[in-house]
Amino acid sequence: MTRTPAHDTTATINRYARELKAPRIANIHATIAEQARAESWTHEEYLAAVLSVEATARAESGANQRVKRAGFPSVKTIADFDFTAQPAIDRAEIARLETGAWVATAENVVLLGPPGTGKTHLATALGVTAAQQGYRVLFDTAAGWVNTLTEAHAMGRLEPTLKRLSGYHLLIIDELGYIPVEADAANLFFQLVSRRYEHGSIIVTSNLAFSQWAQCFGDVTVATAMVDRIVHHAKIFQHRGTSHRIKGREIPATTPAPQPHQAQ
Repeated sequence: MTRTPAHDTTATINRYARELKAPRIANIHATIAEQARAESWTHEEYLAAVLSVEATARAESGANQRVKRAGFPSVKTIADFDFTAQPAIDRAEIARLETGAWVATAENVVLLGPPGTGKTHLATALGVTAAQQGYRVLFDTAAGWVNTLTEAHAMGRLEPTLKRLSGYHLLIIDELGYIPVEADAANLFFQLVSRRYEHGSIIVTSNLAFSQWAQCFGDVTVATAMVDRIVHHAKIFQHRGTSHRIKGREIPATTPAPQPHQAQ
């Protein structure tokens, strides 16, 4: 049997790699082949090694795309979070959340506490971790979600929008309570939460205790129903302390009065 010249084989592999949209195979097959010959690998071991490189690269690329599409304001990690500044946050519990099992079972995470105490950081970091694990994630502020739902309702596209959002494994609602929500918008927001109950995960960050959510939504009934659905299957964390953005800085009690102009 006539053997195909090595350069012809390489050209064939490169062509197949292009057709399969697997550029890593074209880049690494020769290097791995040298190692395989030196170590007397079987054909199956060589093939597995080549495919492993391509599969790993695709997984990393997919993870990066999911993180990018999630709309995070910035990428944060659990490793960068200062747990010493928040001793009330159970590091072991956060580690369990890092496994992503809670997303698979449609559980929620609620982060409560004053501004600047790391709620958005943890919410983002858990979202990034979930995206890297293959889950579809979408991030926005509470005000952003309200705008999305209000615009969809005005255009007669609320149902398609809710259906599209149900395709995400995890929605992150940041800064709930910073801006009051009007009654009509509160009902739309409730529909989003209700649709996800036991079907998809939510992370919520808020500067308000649950008892104060009625202040945000202007309706005790809506707020109570929303809290009930969110906390039923939820891990709740209470952040405490002073904002890290102003810690250590002197904040004047009043704005200094303007100095009178001195005539020259």
